[in-house]
Amino acid sequence: MSMPRLLVADDDEMIVDVLLDQFTREGFAVETAFDGAEALRKAQTMPFDLILLDVMMPKLQGWEVLRELRRDSTVPVLMLTARGEELDRVLGLELGADDYIVKPFSFRELLARVRATLRRIDYDRRNVAPGSRIDSDVAVIGPLEVDRRRHQVSRRNEVVALSQREYDLLIALLDAHGAVVQRGDLLDQVWGESWIGDPRTLDVHIRWLREKLEETPGQPLLIRTVRGAGYRLVSPDELNPND
Repeated sequence: MSMPRLLVADDDEMIVDVLLDQFTREGFAVETAFDGAEALRKAQTMPFDLILLDVMMPKLQGWEVLRELRRDSTVPVLMLTARGEELDRVLGLELGADDYIVKPFSFRELLARVRATLRRIDYDRRNVAPGSRIDSDVAVIGPLEVDRRRHQVSRRNEVVALSQREYDLLIALLDAHGAVVQRGDLLDQVWGESWIGDPRTLDVHIRWLREKLEETPGQPLLIRTVRGAGYRLVSPDELNPND
């Protein structure tokens, strides 16, 4: 396996120096940036397996860097910040952060989160979600067609661009055949049992799926919320009663 490539972006030189030293000792190739503009430039021009991104930086704040990155990149991003308020964590997830760790943190915890994220990405690259069932079925649910053979989802005969995580989540719901899938089970199946992160990332990905698949995302017909339990994808018979 090749050496994982990290970008560490933080305006605190002492933190950067410590992380550079520690991650290098753990076998990572590390690039650094000390302001948001430099972080964005390097992230857009160099290949990285994961980015550690501080929120409060000069020139561009971490939120702005993340927003720009998510226009055309799915590289995993872990936000590093001294701000631990709930709204800040939710904002990071809404913008597409994979995880969020509040300063001060131990290197052991940060390393565990980085490795867990990289393991999950490795699953994604092999197109196998832990616990998912891969077969050659083509499922039709109302306006949706899910073609596992092509790894493709269409809505009203138009292909929908889903991220690997969104696709894995849809397959996990599809495999339940209309039954409710508990939140914890979805996190285990799609993110992996060893994943460490904010469980609200599940809700963010559900919202993104609804925005791409539902006629009216605010009033979803396909992906239903079951309060206190989890989510369910309607069965074909519910929307295709004459099939």
